[in-house]
Amino acid sequence: MGDVGDGARGGGGAAGVRLAFSTLGVPGMPVDAVARLAAGCGYQGVELRAHPEEPVHPGLGPDRRAAVRDRFADAGVAVLAVAGYARVAAECAGAAAEAALARELAGLVDLAADLGAPFVRVFPGGGGRPAGRAGADAVRRLAAVAPRAAERGVRVLLETHDSHRTGAAAARILAAVDHPAVGALWDVLHTWLGGETPAATRAALAGHLGYAQVKDVASAQDLTPLPLGAGVLPLPAAVAALGPAAGGWLCWEYEKRWYPGAAELPGLLAAGRAHLERLLGRAAGG
Repeated sequence: MGDVGDGARGGGGAAGVRLAFSTLGVPGMPVDAVARLAAGCGYQGVELRAHPEEPVHPGLGPDRRAAVRDRFADAGVAVLAVAGYARVAAECAGAAAEAALARELAGLVDLAADLGAPFVRVFPGGGGRPAGRAGADAVRRLAAVAPRAAERGVRVLLETHDSHRTGAAAARILAAVDHPAVGALWDVLHTWLGGETPAATRAALAGHLGYAQVKDVASAQDLTPLPLGAGVLPLPAAVAALGPAAGGWLCWEYEKRWYPGAAELPGLLAAGRAHLERLLGRAAGG
């Protein structure tokens, strides 16, 4: 994780790595409760799902944005990222749809900057399209938003997901964009589903990586979220591949929103932090 931007650096747990969780795991939870939960369970940051059904989204006005930023700052919890839903490799039907996507990307960048978050998450979303055309659209759109992101001190991260789920696939887009304000978010589930080893993902994303999302599941056929270490994902290998002493962030993305029958995340957070700290300690040789 040596490529992590300066805005995300700081003290943390083993090997200097800081831990966060995504609010996808606590759908609808108020900001005050999220801040208390993170601080109480020993997490240094949160990834905020930016969607209209959540308390934090691009429609918030300036006063509310300032209040959210202050609440997390008062709790000593960093806002790691704004997790948006823009799909940069998707097909847009006409100029109006293209303009709407550009506004969505700009709005996510501005929200992250106003909250003091160093990162914005976006998806590829190019499934079903010719790979060359989807990739070219993603390059063009990311390159277009990059100057705004740089000006506002934010890095836009393309998640390894859907049409570009491996590090190798994401890296082809990022190499073509070739801008420091655009990078990668490594989702360890999707690179695993894509048949890529953690070492290969890390090598592919060298120079691009912003941070990594960790999670666990029972199998490729059953993606119901599990406590960290209770499933089949290669978390030890992923943590080791990220580098034991480079510093940066690991974020637990527990997909409770999509699996309402899954266990409640708050009761799992302390054990999850302990599990990640053990893996980090092993990676660091401790």
